Formats: sequence, C-alpha cells, structure tokens
Amino acid sequence: MEGTSEIAQPHIIMLPSPGMGHLIAFIELAKRLVLNHGFSVTFTIPTDSGSPSKAQNSVLNSLPSSIDAMFLSPVDLSDLPADASIETIISLTVSRSLTSLSNAFKHITSTHRVVAYVVDMFGTDTFKVANEFNIKPYIFFQTNAMVLAIFSYFPKMDEEYSCEYRDVPEPIQIPGSIAINGIDLPAPMQDRNNDAYAGILHQAKIYKLAAGVLLNSFDEFETDTIKALNGKESGNPPIYPIGPLIRTGDSENVYDESGCLKWLDEQPLGSVLFVSFGSGGTLSSEQLTELALGLEMSEQRFLWVVRSPSDKAANATFFNPHGVKDPFDFLPEGFLERTKKLGLVVPSWAPQVQVLSHTSTGGFLTHCGWNSTLEAVVHGVPLIAWPLFAEQKANALMLEDLKVALRPKPSERGIIKRDEISRVVKGLMEGEEGMSVRSRITELKSAAASVLEENGSSAKSLEELANIWKNQTTT
Repeated sequence: MEGTSEIAQPHIIMLPSPGMGHLIAFIELAKRLVLNHGFSVTFTIPTDSGSPSKAQNSVLNSLPSSIDAMFLSPVDLSDLPADASIETIISLTVSRSLTSLSNAFKHITSTHRVVAYVVDMFGTDTFKVANEFNIKPYIFFQTNAMVLAIFSYFPKMDEEYSCEYRDVPEPIQIPGSIAINGIDLPAPMQDRNNDAYAGILHQAKIYKLAAGVLLNSFDEFETDTIKALNGKESGNPPIYPIGPLIRTGDSENVYDESGCLKWLDEQPLGSVLFVSFGSGGTLSSEQLTELALGLEMSEQRFLWVVRSPSDKAANATFFNPHGVKDPFDFLPEGFLERTKKLGLVVPSWAPQVQVLSHTSTGGFLTHCGWNSTLEAVVHGVPLIAWPLFAEQKANALMLEDLKVALRPKPSERGIIKRDEISRVVKGLMEGEEGMSVRSRITELKSAAASVLEENGSSAKSLEELANIWKNQTTT
C-alpha cells in the first residue's frame, strides 16, 4: 500500500455470511485479535435487505472502536424458488456481493495495512476478490474438527458414492474422524439433486485454496481429529484450533424482559433444565406438543424458550428469530397452568450465556448448534442432544461419542414422543447417566478454560497466526 508505513497497525477484513450465529463467533474472534494482539478489523457483511437487523445492530453497536462494520449493497434474491434451501440463500447472498465487496476492499486498503482476509465456509467464492488485492484468504470454520473433516473429505466422497449417502449400508469412514452413518451427514449433503448439495461441494473444492483454516474448537476436545487434519498427507491448509470462542455477558447489565434470570435466582442449585433450539430452530406442531407434555411428565424444573412451530422447515426462524405469531397459542391446553410451579416458559428469546452460567442451571436440551454447544462446555452444563438441521446431527454424534450428551430416540415417524422425552430428562437431571455426563463435561470445562490461558494450546495457536499476519508484507 503506497504511502503507508510497514509498522502501521495491521488490519483484517472479515466476511461473516448471513445469520446471527455466523456473526457472533466472528465478533468474538475480532475482539480477541483487537484486544490481545493489536489488530483492527472491518466486517464486510452481505445482505439482501440493505440494512442491519435489530439483532445485528445490537451486537455491532457494542463493539470496541477498533472494529468497524460495513454492510455491502443488498443483493436481489427474487429469482430464487420459495423452497430454496437456507444454504443456497446464504451462498448466493455472498457470491452476488462480489462487486460491492471489491469496492469495499478498494476503500479499506486505501486507508489501512490489510494483512489478511477471513471468511466462513460459505464465503470461499470471495477469495477471488482478496487475490485481486494480493491479500491472503483464510477460512474461519465456526464448527468442530469432525465437521471440518467431513467437509474436507466431501469432494472425495462425492466421487466414491453415486447413491444418496443415507442409502449407504455401512457407516462412512471419514479420515481422521469417527465413522458416520450417511443419514447423520450435514443436511446439505442429503440430496444430490438439491442446489444446496452442489453449493457445498463447490465450497469444499475451493476450501483447500485457503492460506489457513481457523477452527472454533480446541486440541483437548478433539485431539485425534485435529492432529489428522493437520497431517502432511491430509492435503489441508494449516489448521489453527483457536476455540472455544463464545459470547460473554454480564448478568447485571443484560436485557431480561422475561424475568428468567430472576426466576433462576429462586431455584435450587443445578435443578433447572434449560430448553432452547437456538436462534434458527423450530419444531413441528406435533413435536412441540410432545415436548411440552414430556417436560410435564418428567416433573423436573425447566426454563423453556418456546417459538411458534413450523410444519415446513426446522430452520424456519433462521433469519427471523422472533417469528410472527405468539408461541404460547400453540402449547397444549392447560400446560402453563399445570407446570407453573416447576417451569417457566418464555417466548422466542432468553439471555442464553447468562442462563447457562447460572448456578441453578443443571442441564441443557439443545439443537447442537456449535455456538450453543461451546457455551455449554465452557460453563460445564451437561447436554440433551436434539439436532434439527445443518450439521447438527454430526455435532450430536460427536457429543454422544465424547459422552457429554444424552440423546432421545425418535419414533419411526421421526417424532420424539413424550415418554422418551420424560425418560431422558429424568436421566440427565437425576439419573446415573446424568452423573456420568456431568462428570465428563466438568473435565471439559476445565480444559476449555486452560486452553485460553497464556500458554494454553488455543492461545498459542492464535498467537502463531497473529505473528504470521503481523509479518505479512503488503503490496
């Protein structure tokens, strides 16, 4: 960059793809780079609306001054069919933003010493923009090493099998990871005729062109898989495990309209099961009813973040977490009255980090989104795994394998019935199974804290990468 001193503050451009879950982890990464390593950061955010959502505004307005955000020009998605997959919508929102992104690069590089460009797994089409400006592109893979191993192996898997993976009779052996049944592979891989399949395959083929991959996991969590991913014979870019990166929060200053934190203050130590399916997860009407009645049958204390059901898609609230209808209208008749002494039901949203860190919380029924999973691990809360979409089945499988989660079994129709829900909830909160899971996740909580300390594996991994970037020359 002409006229800019080589010792000027190093700057990183980041592109999180649409969805609050993607933005949250990027923000935590940016804060760590700014506060611990002296970088400044600009987020370039693709959108189809042209303006930030209320949730985006809330988190972006609270950032340190060294972190800026630019919303790219809105893209037109009106040509997409009504049933376009979430992955297709995300990928096209990114790929149709290239011109706007290039203009953003031109502006940012004129005033900053940009040393790296970081995208998530849906952003690989934008590598070409970074290359035009001679800036090395990196991927921030926001989930775990097991899913990264699947993603890395996907192009080879596509060549090896011609049928749908769910029809493969034996578990598929992913190099460096556990064997996985085809039905448990990430949702976009489940239908070869869907645009989402082609889109993910396309991203996976470009992934090896990254200068490195930042991974939101840690060595002590997935030792063997991370080692295999970093092996010379893997053909992968260098892998940098830098997690767990999670939201942090102060309970005294949090917005708590529902009063759930005050309610938790009044409950016995470790007695409450927190039930939440993340910012994008929804249940069908029938499943919502079964969950309500299962919680009631279990006779355990619970805090449930309930959303209006959708009989169309499990990710119906991905872009609109608050929905449009009152979710209480869909609960079984009399349920709220019958359970008012044991449970609290709140609509749409709760301050999850504060709930998970509360001493009264003793379990977490979760969709296994990776942000939520890491938040539970960091706070030592044992899990009930209830995956809904995306890579969540693979996450659930990994959590079961690590013995930090129990998983209810669905009926032949795919519905988890109230008896099974009651059994698993009781098992976690007061059974021997729950004691074993609690012991194991307490060990992981300790490991998660130690890897982020000065000489911890994740802190050293990020420092190694930060030093590479600081020494990066610009043209």
